Amino acid sequence: MSQPRRPAPHLAYRPDVDGLRALAVLAVLFFHAGVPGPSGGFVGVDVFFVISGYVITRGILADVAAGRFSLARFYERRIRRILPMLVATILATYALALAFLPPGALDDYARSVVAASAFAANVFFWKTTGYFDLEAQTRPLLHTWSLSVEEQFYLVVPLILPLLLARSRRAAAAGLLAALLASLALSVALTDGAPGANFYLLPTRAWELLVGALLAFPAGWVAPRALREAMAAAGFGLIATAILAYDEATPFPGLAALAPCLGAGLLIAAGTGPTLIGRLLSAPPCAGIGRMSYALYMVHWPVVVFTRYALLREPAGWEVFGVVAACLGLAYGAWRWIETPFRYPRPTGGTLGPRPLFAATAVLLTALGALGLAGTLADGFPARYPDTRPGALAALEREGWKGGRCFLENQRAADWAGAECLLARGAPATALLWGDSYAAHYVPGLVRNASALSHSILQYTFAGCPPLLAYASRAKPGCRDFNAHAFEIIRTYGVDSVVLAARWDLLPARTLAGLPDTIARLAAMGVAVSVIGPSPLFAFDVAVLGARGAGTHPDGSAAWFAHRGDPAIRRLSAGARFADPLPAFCDGPLCRYRADGTDLFLDTGHLSRAGSERAVRAYFPLLR
Repeated sequence: MSQPRRPAPHLAYRPDVDGLRALAVLAVLFFHAGVPGPSGGFVGVDVFFVISGYVITRGILADVAAGRFSLARFYERRIRRILPMLVATILATYALALAFLPPGALDDYARSVVAASAFAANVFFWKTTGYFDLEAQTRPLLHTWSLSVEEQFYLVVPLILPLLLARSRRAAAAGLLAALLASLALSVALTDGAPGANFYLLPTRAWELLVGALLAFPAGWVAPRALREAMAAAGFGLIATAILAYDEATPFPGLAALAPCLGAGLLIAAGTGPTLIGRLLSAPPCAGIGRMSYALYMVHWPVVVFTRYALLREPAGWEVFGVVAACLGLAYGAWRWIETPFRYPRPTGGTLGPRPLFAATAVLLTALGALGLAGTLADGFPARYPDTRPGALAALEREGWKGGRCFLENQRAADWAGAECLLARGAPATALLWGDSYAAHYVPGLVRNASALSHSILQYTFAGCPPLLAYASRAKPGCRDFNAHAFEIIRTYGVDSVVLAARWDLLPARTLAGLPDTIARLAAMGVAVSVIGPSPLFAFDVAVLGARGAGTHPDGSAAWFAHRGDPAIRRLSAGARFADPLPAFCDGPLCRYRADGTDLFLDTGHLSRAGSERAVRAYFPLLR
């Protein structure tokens, strides 16, 4: 594979760093494509952060030392490095989005275009999705969150670092170290309380880039050979352990991110002299993939997402390796014909100077933002899917949940409407339906089947708030008080039975482990407890499945592949009656999303009125 021109001569080229980039990007690619084994491949992004901090700071230090540092030249290099592939990725995904995405998903995609154009994608995705959520796996620009983190970091460091260096290199290193420790401490503190913010935002990610930045300071230092070999082996081992041992349940970043970041740091530090692992990383295939790692990172996620849209399921078997091959092929082409010509323009090619380049960049990013804004103002161009149910109709169906009164959304616990939330009145006993929207979606079915229930049902539901006493979320500040208030509700209304239901798969394992304590606390009050397990979750909105004819049958029914949730929930429900929704909807790997021509779900997992009635009759714990 041909190579671009080398970096400026004052920075010696390090093929081992490109090899480390290859390790990072392949870990991410294999993880996202579904290759068996690298369950923690997402840590490749953390390795990238360390490398980026090292490379950029190394350049700033060299330029300042030579008296040639310039903010204009710094940002010119960043534009040439980042912008061409970002623009190409947005334009290509926009075309594919128009072809594949239904109106709601296209509206969401268009909003992400606006955010990515402003280098605020990390903030957008923090506000709208968890990185490992099922819904996140179909968002074509999700991967641009890390690009936004880097660019936000580089709005600060080139301004502050030269000022610190004006005092001394020691002062600059001390300042970066203090910032690193503060960022790491914040990340550790937010690991459980605010996992979304911890994952996506710069203040809790900056320390990873700063690890690399500090590595650039001891210029010219070379450790003894034996120490370098030990450092390289330890660094590679730390990264490999994280890639193979971590998974989506690992609390991350926090302390868990130390392994891949320190591993990358050790490999970079050891690479100042020859080592066995350094020679392996410097081998032409590794260094070659490393040189095109940015292009590979940018193309890989859209390929994975739109493969899912094409198949309406996860790739399987040889399809997985087809995805990997397609990513590598597209990445080479993008690197060769998009990234390289813009990053290293030929002197005879009429290169734009800094001012015209900055003006063109501002115009281009504004145009991309306008393109995204057009998509969201048009509500995702619904005319492309004329037969799908508009989102407003789904919202009307949710009115049966008693939204704002008995189903709260970021409200105070005191806003719960009390006796107004009593469903199926007249039964001799009262039960509490406690949970999030995946508890509220049983309400229409409970109302319709009131005469078949042994209890009157008191609806006590809060969006995104699972019924766990230990649960706390900064995104849902009213949730903890709402859950704590449940015991007073039980006493006030003479409740003798409680039904717990939630979107259990969204909860980290350590949070879900609090379910037995909640059950025990309820049982200690003399209350009978039931837990409803996870219902089917489809990778795509049922409107998309229906429009594409996925799994349809002549009798008006349809079934498709669905996620079945964590089976650990049954074990954790010991001491309570467990109701399993899956037999009512699923046969083998397929789950029904339509019966008699009627959708059983509103979206990817919430039950429609018809689905709610079916579910209550099939498995709700309080049927007579």
